[in-house]
Amino acid sequence: MSRAGTVAQPQDLIDLAALERAYFELVPDVTNPDQAVAFGTSGHRGSAFDTAFNETHILAITQAICEYRAGQGITGPLFIGRDTHALSLPAERTALEVLVANGVRVTADARGSVTPTPAVSRAILDHNQDASASDGGNSDQADGIVVTPSHNPPRDGGFKYNPPHGGPADSDATGWIATRANELIAGGLEGVKRVAVEGSSDSRVELYDFREEYVQALGRVIDFEAIKASGIKIGADPLGGAAVEYYGAIADRYGIDLTVTNPIVDATWSFMTLDWDEKIRMDCSSPNAMASVLAHKDEFDILTGNDADADRHGIVTPDGGLMNPNHFLAVAIEYLYAHRPGWRADAAIGKTLVSSSMIDRVADALGRRLWEVPVGFKWFVPGLLDGSVGFGGEESAGASFLQQDGTVWTTDKDGILLCLLASEIRAVTGKSPSQLYGELTERFGSPVYERVDAPATREQKARLGKLTGDAVTATSLAGDPITAKLTEAPGNGAAIGGLKVVTERAWFAARPSGTEDVYKIYAESFVGADHLREVQAEAKAIVDAALAG
Repeated sequence: MSRAGTVAQPQDLIDLAALERAYFELVPDVTNPDQAVAFGTSGHRGSAFDTAFNETHILAITQAICEYRAGQGITGPLFIGRDTHALSLPAERTALEVLVANGVRVTADARGSVTPTPAVSRAILDHNQDASASDGGNSDQADGIVVTPSHNPPRDGGFKYNPPHGGPADSDATGWIATRANELIAGGLEGVKRVAVEGSSDSRVELYDFREEYVQALGRVIDFEAIKASGIKIGADPLGGAAVEYYGAIADRYGIDLTVTNPIVDATWSFMTLDWDEKIRMDCSSPNAMASVLAHKDEFDILTGNDADADRHGIVTPDGGLMNPNHFLAVAIEYLYAHRPGWRADAAIGKTLVSSSMIDRVADALGRRLWEVPVGFKWFVPGLLDGSVGFGGEESAGASFLQQDGTVWTTDKDGILLCLLASEIRAVTGKSPSQLYGELTERFGSPVYERVDAPATREQKARLGKLTGDAVTATSLAGDPITAKLTEAPGNGAAIGGLKVVTERAWFAARPSGTEDVYKIYAESFVGADHLREVQAEAKAIVDAALAG
């Protein structure tokens, strides 16, 4: 019998002391791909237990970042933040030793505490905007590091780099950094500079009040007056993550009725309910991981959750429970483009190509341009920076949007922002986001969406990532003519690293997994569950035929 959705038991918890010993003692062999530095869409991730996230990795990655930023002429401060994972604090300390030794102006949290990813993005953008305004754009530019594996299990660590645009680094940057880091590891860390640093209290480390700066700026993007006036009751569960100290400060500053339902921070996450595979995972879009939060759904008008670095959102309503991320994205888009008159009239709607086609229908009804990009939030960065994209969102519950005056808020995902938006929507419309999604389905139909995995070898995954539309010989999908075979994103022409096949009533996309011997099939049908099963079955047959061809 599955234990998914039940509270973690002692046997599910990691040995924190053993994990930290592994971090310092195990040395990776970079000829083993499982132990080499590799940046996915959100940085390098792995567990010290697997020799995939160890002090050696962090020393080399940080040195590589120092060399990269020097090569790019980046001489301003580097803002560093971390989440509540057990490996995040030792990794931050390791990084500080290398940054200081390289003469980098490193800036850490003034409270010596944890920092959500969006707060780091805000700090980078604020610094660079102020510097540009003071001297015409020629002054020192800031960048940043966030030490987080996001929603990954407690045994994991993560390390990601955000360049001066404030968002996730692109593949050119991460590729260079990973290659150089692996060279350094292979060379026994020769060339890595390091000095002893007393954490954020060291006089060579500058301090920045991430929480104060982020919270006071939120009033420029969220209508707190409407929330306060409505008197709605809000609950927020940080799931033991970096948002834990932020929600109370938000409630105090803006006078809203917001309760932090679970303020516990425990690096074993012993209070969590197990995810679908009986692992502890702080995935705020998973009904199993959010089971303890859902138990309180009737106590609040809006109840929310975040992952460990607070870049993802989970929205819970009394009438609908935990919303599918695609559903909330569609509701958020329709609401924002009707309630942000300060945005440009031509501000596009950004979505990843595996997000719901409900967003396409909403965009069409709004008369707004849809900007469809590959998977990865980095693709939204340019549009959010210049205001040409009002909202950027992805199916995995990550999104951000512009300030009320149409200028950039963050160029990384902001889960706190989206959770507060759910409260604004409830306050202004008088309806829950799930009720509003029901109204969308009455207008546009009710899609069924699911992601499944199919086995694939490393060689097959490589072929899938390089397919062209010509490799698909099928002309129909689940009874409907195929209208598009995409290997490049319609919004920006970038390679999607896979395939998307579209009909009038359904679509599927197939992409190789970066961590497992599978490929992912995302599919959606506006006909129903049985039709979705047909789409999924034919999708696998189409992809397998293309890979065999």
